Amino acid sequence: MWTNRTPILMLLSSVATAALMSQASALEAQAFVDRVATVWKTQGYDLQFGPATLDGDTITVDGVTVTIIDPVEVSTDPMVLDTEITFSGVSEGADGSYTAQTITIPDIDSDFSADPVGHITLSDIRLNGFYLPGGDTVSAIESMQWLESASTGPLSITRDGEEVIAVESMETVTTFNPSQNSAELIGLDSSFAINGITVDLSTVSEEDPEAGAIIDALGLTSIAGNISSDMTWTMADGQATINQFLFDFADIGALDLRADVTGLTPAVLDQIMAMQTDMAADGEMTDEMAQAQMMSGMAIMQGVSIVGASVRYDDASLAGKLLDFFAAQSGADRARFVAGLKSTLPMMVGQSGIPALKDIVVPPVEAFLDNPESLEIRIAPPSPTSVLVVMAAAANPAGLIKALGLVIEANTPAQ
Repeated sequence: MWTNRTPILMLLSSVATAALMSQASALEAQAFVDRVATVWKTQGYDLQFGPATLDGDTITVDGVTVTIIDPVEVSTDPMVLDTEITFSGVSEGADGSYTAQTITIPDIDSDFSADPVGHITLSDIRLNGFYLPGGDTVSAIESMQWLESASTGPLSITRDGEEVIAVESMETVTTFNPSQNSAELIGLDSSFAINGITVDLSTVSEEDPEAGAIIDALGLTSIAGNISSDMTWTMADGQATINQFLFDFADIGALDLRADVTGLTPAVLDQIMAMQTDMAADGEMTDEMAQAQMMSGMAIMQGVSIVGASVRYDDASLAGKLLDFFAAQSGADRARFVAGLKSTLPMMVGQSGIPALKDIVVPPVEAFLDNPESLEIRIAPPSPTSVLVVMAAAANPAGLIKALGLVIEANTPAQ
């Protein structure tokens, strides 16, 4: 009799164990998405997840609704992502943190407007190296380490069946030193790229005939290019350097933004995050509160200094087309139109009331008008200059120009 009962008891025990494991799995999956929502709320996002299930170390969530939290009030226009989100390789740390090796989202193929009919497709959506810190608060160091990389395949947006925007791929990658999830982060390198952008502007005239006519005249009904950026950030001195932020469009031109600041340490970022949290908690902002916030912001930024910055435009025909267009509008040829601009330029700059600006602005702008190749505006202080010093110097524009080392150059080789 005992021999006959043993298999039955073992079977019942297995069923009970499986039931308990199922309950634990659901609880762990829910705990994970609850933690995601809690952490991202500190970053200004209200996430409402659908049901979550666990299979091994994979958590699948049935959709999410995202609402951006304004410092004063919560936005009333949430974004609903009605699709499965899969977190693979999930593990929990002893401190209550979580990591996931990958996050994948099924390809998007959906209408987003009815009149005109708007449709979007986006494929191969993947995020790698996802990190959720533990604890009751999220530090600046932790908030920098959400992801190691993210990428997508092709993006297509159509209007009434005609493609108006297309992108071949998008990717962002961050390398951490010494490693992701480190409380002793030394620095990071980050880059992103949006490749193979094409935009069809031929339909603009349907909504704005005047703008459409200008686009047609400039030959900009179809544009193509890429956007890319890379930066470095060291924690000890808070030096953040944007080595390049490049908008490069064929037959139009390239716009490159660069900047170098120091003093953006984790301690400063923690103070900024705390101030933003206080703003959200204070509700309606009074004049006294706004003034207090401004004073707090100035105190926080007193250790932040500008090392240098620049904006450079390299023309690939757009400037010439604009000069030809406006010359035609004025009834003159390009040479006469440019001569007219050059004759009025000193007077226009002189109206600023800053005599020193004339020698800085007029010669390079005149050279660019004569031969549009490149124009660069650069600030290069003799030594790193505090943001507060720059604000104070703004009362004396001539002194500010000298303090910043303002330089404008035309038709020079790219650095």
